[in-house]
Order: sequence, then structure tokens, then C-alpha cells
Amino acid sequence: MGIIEFIKDIRNVRHHPRFGGLEILKFIGPGLLVTIGFIDPGNWASNLAAGANYGYTLLWMVTLSTIMLIILQHNVAHLGIATGLCLSEAAMLYIKPMYSRLILGSAMLASISTSLAEILGGAIALNMLFEIPIKVGAILTMIFVFIMLYTNTYKLIERWIIAFVAIIGLSFIYELTLVNINWGSAVVGWVTPSIPKGSLPIIMSVLGAVVMPHNLFLHSEIIQSRQWNLEDEKIKKKQLSYEFLDTISSMVAGWAINSAIIILAVTTFHKAGILVTELQQAKSLLEPLLGNNAVIIFAIALLFSGLASTITSGMAAGSIFAGFYKEPYNIKDNHSRMGVAISLLCACIIIFFITNPFSGLIISQMILSIQLPITIFVQVYLTSSEKVMGKYKNKKPTLILLCIIGTIVTILNIMLFMSFFGLNL
Repeated sequence: MGIIEFIKDIRNVRHHPRFGGLEILKFIGPGLLVTIGFIDPGNWASNLAAGANYGYTLLWMVTLSTIMLIILQHNVAHLGIATGLCLSEAAMLYIKPMYSRLILGSAMLASISTSLAEILGGAIALNMLFEIPIKVGAILTMIFVFIMLYTNTYKLIERWIIAFVAIIGLSFIYELTLVNINWGSAVVGWVTPSIPKGSLPIIMSVLGAVVMPHNLFLHSEIIQSRQWNLEDEKIKKKQLSYEFLDTISSMVAGWAINSAIIILAVTTFHKAGILVTELQQAKSLLEPLLGNNAVIIFAIALLFSGLASTITSGMAAGSIFAGFYKEPYNIKDNHSRMGVAISLLCACIIIFFITNPFSGLIISQMILSIQLPITIFVQVYLTSSEKVMGKYKNKKPTLILLCIIGTIVTILNIMLFMSFFGLNL
């Protein structure tokens, strides 16, 4: 038995599910874990700036980025279901070792960079709620995530994340009840592309950073938590259709939350003529406009966003590092545990050398800007290969669409990277 067949065999749970009317509910979950990366603290800052500075006119960014995300995440989940391999395993098995190690090495760096931003988000929220120093808050966030990942099964983690997303969503429902929304302008903003003068850096940061390398690795891994008999083509097709519904519904939830952040900024900061550039401003700016309760709810939502996104970032790092050894993610396995530890510990150590949290977020986005195109085109290569995917490889229209999206995201990230140095294309 070859290594590929062996890996597929050990991941194959051989029982046949009964597909009923509510079977879709059993498949909801993996998409929401990916959605957390779409509503992480880094996106909050960009969304607040978009709404505060440009009103409803940049809501279309959320719509476009959600569409791109659905296509890319569905495609990488397709890889996991069709092959029984996650993206890191497939890269090690089907790409020459010299290149695959470089790819996964760069992905680990991106994971550390992502964890840095997510831990900072949790630390900023703790500072807003309890005035805990940022560095102390970073340590507390990291410890909480270690406990969650090392002491809970995947199923329990998934339930916690779903609860966190629900809390974030309910928080913004509450926030939006406090403000007056011009729904007509919002609808126009969602569907009408507009680039007001001076808005390009914000557009680049939102569209360019919404697709994150660790989420592509993570989705291909966790989608297999729902797999049954890989040899049964009927079940495999069922899984593919249910996964697509899970991905769409989860990304729509992310679209709604990101939209809510922009709308909140429009109806408070933009209306009052206040410019916002970073998360820490929210506490001092929201309180006189909406009251102390609104600030507390906002900070609680940010805290759960930071904690949840750090958990998924750690899981992705475990999956990437296990891929070096052609293994699936398993928190009980030393390689997966080591990947989690490397990502979280390195991120926390870096935070201690950063004097300005906002500059830390910028550094993390710079690293992601470099690595993301690598991950996207590795994914496209693998999912378009008949050797890897068999009859489930990308059809030509899908391949063209993926290449267009990959190119757009790559260009945006190059522009974003150059903007950090005050350069223009």
C-alpha cells in the first residue's frame, strides 16, 4: 500500500450516513471556522475606517470579497473531500520536496503573522474592557487559546467557535438597534462599485486581506471532520453539495457582520465627521455617541473575534506543520501540537518587541501580502491536476475563474505591500 492510499485509508471512517431533510445541519460548522478569519480584528479596523471615512459607498467591497472568498474556500474544501488530504499534505505528496518545503515554510511564517494580528485583537479588547496592558493581554489570550486547543476535541472547538460567531453577530444586532440606518443608501452601496478619492488604500486592505493563507489550509483540513466512506461516490457527491451550502451560509454570515461594522461606523463616526484609523479609537469615540453599554458590547464582540480567530490560526498552523510529515492535523499528535505552539509562541514573543500595536498589524499584513499568492496558486495547481483530483479536477471555466480571482488578489496584495512603503504602482 502506497503512502497516499494509506493516508486516505486511515482518514476514512467507514460507515454510511442516512441523508435526511435536516442532514445539512450536521455539516454546518467548518465554514464558520473559516468565517472567523473573515471577521478577525484586522478586518474590523479596515471596516471602521471604510465606514467612518466614506460612508456607505464602500459596502460593495464586502460583497465582492465575500464572492471571491466563497469560490476559493469552496475549491480548497473540494480538495479535502475529493482526495482525503488537506492542502499541506497534498503539497508535500504532489510537489517536489524542495519546493513543497519552501511553500509550507512560508505558510508557517504567514501563520505566525496571522496569529500575531489575532492575539493583538484579543489583547486590544481586554485593554478596552479591563484596561489590561496590551502585552499582558496578549499572554492571557495565548494561554486561553492553548487551553482550548490542547484540552478540547475538534467537535467541541467547533461548537465553541459557532457560539463565538453567534455572540459577535448578536452584539452587532444590538449595536445597530442604537443607530439610524439609511437602508436605501446601504443597498446601493452593497451593489454599486465606487472608488471615492483617497479610498484606494482602504479598498486594497479589505479586498486584499480578506482571503488569508491559513484559512485555505484550515478549510481543506477541517472539512474532513464530516467525511464518511471515501470510496462511496454517492456519499462523496453529497458531501460536496452540503459543503457548498455550509460555505455559502457561513460566508453570508461573515458578509453580514462585516457590513454591520461598516454601517455602525457610518451611522456614528461618519455622521459626526470623525475619522477612524485604528481599533483603539473605538472606545473613546463610541462612548459619547452611543453610551457606555455600546462600548462594552463592541469590546466583547472584539474579544470573541480575537479569541476565535487565534484558535483557528493555531489549528491552521498545526495542520501546516503536520503536513511537513505528511500527516493530518491531530492535536494529540506531537507534530500538530508543535505547529500550534510555534505559531502562538512566536507571535506572542514578537508582540513584546512591538511598541505600537497598530504597527504590529501592519507588519503582519505585509507578510501575508507576500505569502498569499503562493498559497492561492498552489491550491489552483493541485485542484486542477487530474493526478491529484481525478475526475473531480477543476473544469476549464472554474480554472479560468480561479486564475482571475487569484490574479486580482495577488495584484491587490502587491499594491498593499507597496503602499506600506509609501510607493505607488
